Amino acid sequence: MISKELMKKYNQPQNFFNRDLSWIEFNRRVLEEVLNPDLPLLEKVKFISIFFTNLDEFYMIRVAGLKEQINVGVSEPTIDGMTPVELVSRIEKTLQPMLKTLTDLWKDEIVPQLSENGVNIVDIESMDEDAQNKLTEYFKKEIFPVLTPLAFDPGRPFPYISNLSLSLAVLVRKPNGEKHFARVKVPNILPRLMQIDKIISPDKNCATHFSVKYIWLGNLIKANLNLLFPGMEILEAHRFRITRDTDIELQEDEADDLLRVIEENIRQRKFGNVVRLEVEANMPEFMIDTLTENLQITKKDVHIFDGPLGLSDVVTLYELPLHQLKEKPFYPVTPRVFEEEEDIFSIIRQRDVLLHHPYNSFGPVIEFIKQASKDPDVLAIKQTLYRVGSNSPILKYLIEAAERGKQVAVLVELKARFDEENNIYWARELEKVGVHVVYGLLGLKTHAKMTLVVRREADGVKRYVHLATGNYNPSTAKLYTDLGLFTKDEDICSDVSDIFNFLTGYSKQTDFKKLFVAPINMRESFLNLIIREIENAKNGAKGRLIFKMNSLIDPVLISALYEASNSGVKIDLIVRGICCLVPGVEGLSENIRVISIVGRFLEHSRLFYFYNNGDEEIYIGSADMQQRNLDRRVETVFPIGDANLKLRLKDTLIKFALKDNVKARELKPDMSYEFVKPKSDDEKRINSQEWLMNYAVKMNAKYVKNKVR
Repeated sequence: MISKELMKKYNQPQNFFNRDLSWIEFNRRVLEEVLNPDLPLLEKVKFISIFFTNLDEFYMIRVAGLKEQINVGVSEPTIDGMTPVELVSRIEKTLQPMLKTLTDLWKDEIVPQLSENGVNIVDIESMDEDAQNKLTEYFKKEIFPVLTPLAFDPGRPFPYISNLSLSLAVLVRKPNGEKHFARVKVPNILPRLMQIDKIISPDKNCATHFSVKYIWLGNLIKANLNLLFPGMEILEAHRFRITRDTDIELQEDEADDLLRVIEENIRQRKFGNVVRLEVEANMPEFMIDTLTENLQITKKDVHIFDGPLGLSDVVTLYELPLHQLKEKPFYPVTPRVFEEEEDIFSIIRQRDVLLHHPYNSFGPVIEFIKQASKDPDVLAIKQTLYRVGSNSPILKYLIEAAERGKQVAVLVELKARFDEENNIYWARELEKVGVHVVYGLLGLKTHAKMTLVVRREADGVKRYVHLATGNYNPSTAKLYTDLGLFTKDEDICSDVSDIFNFLTGYSKQTDFKKLFVAPINMRESFLNLIIREIENAKNGAKGRLIFKMNSLIDPVLISALYEASNSGVKIDLIVRGICCLVPGVEGLSENIRVISIVGRFLEHSRLFYFYNNGDEEIYIGSADMQQRNLDRRVETVFPIGDANLKLRLKDTLIKFALKDNVKARELKPDMSYEFVKPKSDDEKRINSQEWLMNYAVKMNAKYVKNKVR
């Protein structure tokens, strides 16, 4: 172990980027996709929604945590040298130009381009009287009954305002001249962008060209406030939106019923402290003062927008049937091995099988659970579930397996942030049919993606395993790049059995045959393999590391990578999001290159390549190199043992990620990112995700052609 000595050597603020500022740079790369002139229009709309959804979560969790530290007087700088006060100031200063860029882009480019393609977002004021009257009638019948105006005066306290809800701050004047403040919530049970062409012109919807009209729901409510406040004069009405702290601390050590505690935690989120107030640019100062005073925030917590608030909601436009405004559709390919053989257990008995989603279909994973649930020889199914989504077929087959009398044990991670309610629902549904449901371990989230199937066969009881980098979620498997492995390797199956015993019972297992398991041995295992490369390089051999992950934050592993660089090990890091390592600095990291790929799919797979003096090793798994994964989660990283699968990963995923000169950005020592560009006009342009899509289709077409012959 070299962690203490290494940390002392490299523990200088200039050697680490701040994790929150690094995250903002990731969201800047999302913004850059919106600015890409070659990207189809509705893809830009999708990335606008992603940017603002990301930002909402950032404020609910990270900024909320920083402001809580400030409130309790924490002034200790983090490893990068920044105090909470300094960091919040830097965050706001960095974000403001980005927010203005996107707001201006929405108004000046996106909305006009949508209109050119028949998608019109209109203002009520621009409509003729007949159209306005029809909308008013619709408002009276469909929207008015849902609304509840809430007054604020000495007899009525300031109304409670829920997280991420859009509201109207209204100033009314009574006939006697008295002025009063009121709030009207824009109901989230109705779509923010309302399609109105069928309301105002139902007889004109047979046009030969595509045309659709939308209005912002808030605008429609604002235009009809006189119906909510009869006999009053509406003096002012302006939209605002708040963000609350949703990262409520769980007192797990005091909980005798984790399910009840999680449910209570979800309720408490609604009352978390306000950390951000978004308002329209024309909201008068006295209204902002009223809101900040009663929400118990300061002017520093206010974001002023010269445009719509909550642009995350524009994702609904992506559902429009305008395929010419989207990327060419891609349909995941089922690997030919699953076409040649229907019995999935027979397939796994013959060889390990690697799936690369979304290029490969998620279907075989569902089929694995389905066959296990129906097969009379299957004795038990054990699975971890982190984010399963709604209407999951996997849950359906687990329930069917239990109903058929099989032993089914499922760890449902109730602490999967923002998926708690969905997971609580499924946990109860599973328990109803006799599934052994475990909610997780005290103080740890279970983030590992594992399925173990135990089957009775002619030569005894056998185990089959599926391990993955991503969730058992068929929906996200179409959008996220992830890796999954089917294997019957006895050592891996034994390790997975031991982990399930650790999760469902009592176990002090610390030795595993092939798996790295957090929080038990993962950091130490990574360190040992990095040290091996360092020693090889010092002995004059080649040292080579290639890591792909979502985040690189852990100071110990970053220090080990600095040491490896200084020992002559060549290092390539493919880090989608946060990277706290500073690359390309002489005497520190001159042998380290960091790139980030942000494209059509969300890069989510984790892969770790070690040259090992030519005896190459590749590991994949559920963990990033950050403290929460290594210390506070149950995670697995597992080896790819099959030589053909290792070669496939090297020649496809690794090779073309490193060659990407279209969607890859390289991290610079000042924390900025620059697009990787072709070195000459003759150099081929490579978009790694496009290449992998084409490769999957080509391999499938080749198989079909040979089969026909």
